[in-house]
Amino acid sequence: MLERVNIRSSVSVYEQIENQVKFAVASGKLKAMDQLPSIKELGDRLGINFNTVAKAYRDLEVMGLIYTRRGMGCFIQKGVQKKCREDCYTRVAKRVNEVVQEAKAAGIPKKFLLAIISKSLQTESELYGETPKEVLALLKNNSK
Repeated sequence: MLERVNIRSSVSVYEQIENQVKFAVASGKLKAMDQLPSIKELGDRLGINFNTVAKAYRDLEVMGLIYTRRGMGCFIQKGVQKKCREDCYTRVAKRVNEVVQEAKAAGIPKKFLLAIISKSLQTESELYGETPKEVLALLKNNSK
């Protein structure tokens, strides 16, 4: 968690940080009162500007997911796991529905769409990373 970001992603770097924190809280990898890396430490680790990390942390604080203790750092707020989990489920459901509707509008067969989903679930890839070659191989097989 918070080990890398993809600067080529369509998702902005600060949003990637925010999302990684939300996902970690939702999955239980981060728990109430856990301390986040300092702004400087995370900026150095990710090779990004400290202001980007600061923006992500400010946004997370405004959302009520973290709090700052002056001179001590940023910590996960108590009682936010359920909210993070619900937000993540809602986010995924909306995005999957959007993709399904696009596929239907483009006339993509249900069987092909399910094959992509199945292969994506079986294949390890990074969050916000490139589409795995195993998934892309399905495109070649289907276009014949």
